[in-house]
Amino acid sequence: MSRILVIEDQSQVRSVILTVLRAKGYDVVGANNGVSGLKMFDESHFDLAIVDLYMPGVDGVKVIKELRSRRPDLPILAISGVLLGDSNHTALDFFPSAAGLSDITCLKKPFKASQLLVAVEKAGNFSSLGAMARN
Repeated sequence: MSRILVIEDQSQVRSVILTVLRAKGYDVVGANNGVSGLKMFDESHFDLAIVDLYMPGVDGVKVIKELRSRRPDLPILAISGVLLGDSNHTALDFFPSAAGLSDITCLKKPFKASQLLVAVEKAGNFSSLGAMARN
């Protein structure tokens, strides 16, 4: 079973992500900030991390860099809904050209459950059959 770490400070968003992924058979653990997420990562094995970019304290980009320093091959799904200035862009739009972030799968909030599942499968290179097929 694939194990996923979700680092998201908004409790409602985190809860929805956990519920959707558990319903698909993933083993999912949630953290409400970057510090606790990194601690959980150090204490267990994960096949994928879902990281919100804008969190108080340690922001998502710093969390992603820390995760990658600890495990360079870790698949990561970055999520954000914060628009930059008056544009229709988020920081996710700049990941493809950013050093060390170009291979990260990105998903803009708000998203549907189906979009989340597709992004998780893409980021983790998981089968579209869902997590239950890996039991």
